[in-house]
Amino acid sequence: MKIFSKMYETCLRWAKHRHASYYLGAMSFAESTFFPIPVDVMLAPMCLARLEKAWRYALIATMTSVLGGIFGYLLGLLFFDTLIEPLLVQFNYMDTYHKATEWFDAYGVWVVFVVGFAPIPYKVFTISAGALNMALLPFVIASLFGRAGRFFLVAGLMRAGGEKMEKKLHETIDVVGWIVVIVAILGYLMYKYA
Repeated sequence: MKIFSKMYETCLRWAKHRHASYYLGAMSFAESTFFPIPVDVMLAPMCLARLEKAWRYALIATMTSVLGGIFGYLLGLLFFDTLIEPLLVQFNYMDTYHKATEWFDAYGVWVVFVVGFAPIPYKVFTISAGALNMALLPFVIASLFGRAGRFFLVAGLMRAGGEKMEKKLHETIDVVGWIVVIVAILGYLMYKYA
């Protein structure tokens, strides 16, 4: 099935749209609190479509992701008992939340840095940080470095590969997409049940 090549072509069209930066920023903000699709899905094709703007796109993704992380933090801080916890119970995410709190207890602010860079759900940690009343400034600094590390790495890889990478990615996007889905599912299962 050519699902990913169609999505990739759509992302390339969006990347050339005059409001592409706004789409990226909105997606990055939302992904930090509730949106399930990683920002990289839009960031990589945008960087490939406009190599000269790759660093700018990485900066937009970083800043809006950190702002979304602060919003998630505030949701956890102010509305955990009344709004967030019932949703976590309803959607069976309490185990994930408890694992996040264990990681905060064990690693402190460093877990935010690692999660900001890794493909682990950043949104769970933004909300958990607020619910646990973690110090806001270290949370923001760790988020900034973690998310910047991830997004600037993506932008750098796209710039380094340039048109060759775009062509190769276009040819293999469906295989790569399914591999990413399988790895994400396995990672989630390991994360949830380990």
